[in-house]
Amino acid sequence: MTPRAGMLIAAGALVAGTVTVLPASPAGAGEPAPRPLPRLAWADCPTKPYPRLQCATLKVPLDHDAPAGRTITLALTRVPHTAKTFQGPLFVNPGGPGGSGRGMAGYVASALPPEVAAQYDVIGFDPRGVGRSEPALDCLPGHFAPVRPDSVPRGSRAERAGVNRAREFAEACGEKYADVLPYIDTVSTARDLDLVRDALGAPKLTYLGYSYGTYLGAVYARLHPDRVRRMALDSVVHPHAVWYESNIAQNHAFDTRHKAFLAWVARHDSAYRLGTDPAAVEAAWYRMRDAVRAAPAGGKVGPGELEDTFLPGGYYNGYWPALAKAFSAYAVDADPKPLTEAYERYGEPEAATDNGYSVYTSVQCRDAGWPRDWSVWRRDAWKTHAKAPFSTWNNTWYNAPCAFWPVESLTPPDVRNDRIPPALVLQATDDAATPYEGAVALHRLLRGSSLVVEEGGGNHGVTLAGNDCADRYLAAYLATGEVPRGGGGGEADAVCAALPDPEPEPVAPAGPKPPEKNGAASRVGPVGAVLHGLLGHAR
Repeated sequence: MTPRAGMLIAAGALVAGTVTVLPASPAGAGEPAPRPLPRLAWADCPTKPYPRLQCATLKVPLDHDAPAGRTITLALTRVPHTAKTFQGPLFVNPGGPGGSGRGMAGYVASALPPEVAAQYDVIGFDPRGVGRSEPALDCLPGHFAPVRPDSVPRGSRAERAGVNRAREFAEACGEKYADVLPYIDTVSTARDLDLVRDALGAPKLTYLGYSYGTYLGAVYARLHPDRVRRMALDSVVHPHAVWYESNIAQNHAFDTRHKAFLAWVARHDSAYRLGTDPAAVEAAWYRMRDAVRAAPAGGKVGPGELEDTFLPGGYYNGYWPALAKAFSAYAVDADPKPLTEAYERYGEPEAATDNGYSVYTSVQCRDAGWPRDWSVWRRDAWKTHAKAPFSTWNNTWYNAPCAFWPVESLTPPDVRNDRIPPALVLQATDDAATPYEGAVALHRLLRGSSLVVEEGGGNHGVTLAGNDCADRYLAAYLATGEVPRGGGGGEADAVCAALPDPEPEPVAPAGPKPPEKNGAASRVGPVGAVLHGLLGHAR
C-alpha cells in the first residue's frame, strides 16, 4: 500500500547522455563474440541539498527475452566516490512498487558516515515505468481526485460502484499500455538492474533496498547470485505472501498501528483534549470519519481522504503530532482547517501520484496471482474489516484493479538463496507496512544472513532515519561486509532499541518555539522525515 509517490528531483535536473545496452547473446559455434558494453555518460545535475549529484539515462530492452526489439529508457542518478578505496556501486531503492529512486542516491550518500559513502558510487534509479524513466505510466489521470466515494461500501449499489471504478482503471491501463504491461514486473526490473551494473563496468553490486526494494533485491539475488557483493534489506516484504496475502496482513497491522497512535493521543490529553481513554479517542476518530462523510472537510476531505491523511502515521510516528493536532482541532474545536491542511500535506494526490499508482498496480497485478472472483475479495474484506476497520476497505479498493487486470499474472520466483554472501536484514518489530514475520521468513531463506531487529519500533524504514544503533550495523556492513552473529536472542542476531515516540505539539501557538532537544529523541523529526518522504509516505 503506497499512499503517495516519494520526493522527486526537480524536473530540470536530468540532463545527461543516453546509452543503449543490449544484453549479449551467449556466443556459440559460428556466432560472433558478444560486443563490449558501452559505459554510461554521466552529466552534472546538482540540486541544492546534493550538489555532487550526476544523472544519466540508459536504454534497455522492453522485453529481455527479445533484446534486439523495442527499448525503454531508465533514468539514473549517481553520487561518485571520492576515496582511494573504491568498493564499486551501491544501488539504492526506496520501494513501492512505483516509487521514484532518483532522489535516494543523494540522501543515502549524505546520510551514511562520510568515510563509508566516499568508497561507493551511490546509484539511484527510477525503475521501468516510473518517474523520469520512459515511458512513464499514467493509466487514468485524476483517479484519486477528491472527494472519492466512501471506501467502506454501504450497500450493494456502493460496492458495485467501487468495483466498476476498479475495473475502469484496469481497462484504462490495458487500452493505453497494452504493449508495455506484460513487461512491468519485478523480474524485468531486476534484469534492468543487472544491465545498469554491467553498463557501470562493475562485476558485482552492493544493494540497499527498503520495503518493496527488499523483494526486488531478493529477486535480483536469485537471478544473479554471483553478481551480489553485499545486500542490505530494510523493512522486508514477506517472500511467501506476494501480493494478495501481504495486503491482508497489512490491513491488520495498520489497524494495530493506528490504535497505537490513538493511545499516544490519549496519553497526551493535556495537549489534544480528546480524553485519556484510548477507546474513547478511537470512538472520537470514527465520529470524525462519519462527520466528513456527511460534509467533507474543506470540501475535499471525505472518509477515503481522511484515511489517506492518517495512513502515513502508520508508516512513521514523526507525523503523529501534526495529525493529532488536526484531529483535535476538528473534533474538539469544530475547526476543519487544520484537517484540510493535514490532508494537503500528507494525503492529497500530487504530480507523481498517478504515475506511482499506475506502476504499483502494473507490477503487483503482473507479479503474482490475485483472485479473479470478486466474491473472494468481498468475503476477505468484510472479514478483515470486522477486526481491522481503519484501512481495510481503502486498501482493498487500492488493489482491486488486480481482479480485472488485462495481463495474465506470473508465478513469483522462489527467492531462497544459499549462493550469495551474508546479507544484512533489518526490521522493526511493529512495522505495519511490512510486518515482522516477513523479515524472519526472508532471513531463513537467505542462508548466512544476519537479522538486526529494532525492538518496539513501528516505523517503516529502520536505517538512516535517526537510530544510531541500526545505522552502525549498516555502516559496518557496507564498510567491511561483516554482520552481527547470534547476539540478539531468538531469531535476531542483534537488537536495537526503538527511538522514543515524539512529543506533542501545542494545539494553539504558545509563544516562541522551544529549542530542540539534543539526542535521539530530537532526531525523530527531520532525519526520519526526509527518509520517509523519499520512501513515499508523505511530502
